[in-house]
Amino acid sequence: MILAAGFGTRLWPLTEDRTKPAVPFLGKPLVAYSVEYVHRFGVRDVVVNLHHQGDSVRAALGDGSSFGCRIHYSIEDEILGTGGAIDRAKELLDGDDFIVMNGKLVTDIDLAPALAEHRDRGAIATLVLLPNSKLERFTIVQRDGTGLITGFDGFPDPEHQHADVPLMFTGIQILSPRIFAYIPRSRFSHTTTEAFPAAIAAGNRVVGHVGSGNWKEMSTLERYLDESIACARAVGGSNVIGQGSRVDPGAEVSESVLWRDVTVDAGAVVTRSILGDGVRIREGVRIVDSIVVRAEIVREIERGRVIGDLLVAPIRPVLD
Repeated sequence: MILAAGFGTRLWPLTEDRTKPAVPFLGKPLVAYSVEYVHRFGVRDVVVNLHHQGDSVRAALGDGSSFGCRIHYSIEDEILGTGGAIDRAKELLDGDDFIVMNGKLVTDIDLAPALAEHRDRGAIATLVLLPNSKLERFTIVQRDGTGLITGFDGFPDPEHQHADVPLMFTGIQILSPRIFAYIPRSRFSHTTTEAFPAAIAAGNRVVGHVGSGNWKEMSTLERYLDESIACARAVGGSNVIGQGSRVDPGAEVSESVLWRDVTVDAGAVVTRSILGDGVRIREGVRIVDSIVVRAEIVREIERGRVIGDLLVAPIRPVLD
């Protein structure tokens, strides 16, 4: 199952006309990477939950045939959280162990060792973890000496010296159908705050498998831009240019992401910014550390300002 129902508020205004998993990364929707990932490990039936701008995910995945999978959509009229989403899809998931992952990930972590440990240890759940060496804002996962998860703490404090590098949950997990006994029925819930603690308290094994490999999580604008530019630099560039986009030779564009059908005219300057579909930056306009989308797609302005036919919002929210 791929979780794709969130509002994507931290990626606003890029998520005005699509959900976060439908945001393109290097020209491909994030959720497509997730489907390709689980397919690599033998998954052929994939459940995807939908809520906010669900049609954008349907447009990206269709029936799954182009990925060698069958896609089954689980519609949420009200957002249900990770636990509620799994509960709603119970009829599609029940019967055998299944994988659940967030639809905003790009990763090459080898899942085979986690699958083997899950089976060998008879776990009710196995969460794939990574060391959080940068002390980013991801919940700390506590394990005992045998690798079983004992609890979930707050975020690491960069100002505090940790005795060990904290572990974080990657959003990739393997679940036994036995987990349904610990997920509240027909309501909003999260697995890390309700289902997993309840399962642990009842004596079940919730394994914390420490994986390795590349893992990119696109939940903030800064992280999305940084990861995009890092990939561009890896192939000798400094920008990501989408299909149908055109940068005039007289324009200056650096460390930026241009989606589809973007135009940057001569004399315009774009630096460390993200330009949404169909945006045109005209001569003399300077865009720095900003997100730019067509104003016509924005229903309510949360921050930023309208300039002509564009909404320009800062990447970093301005604090009062």
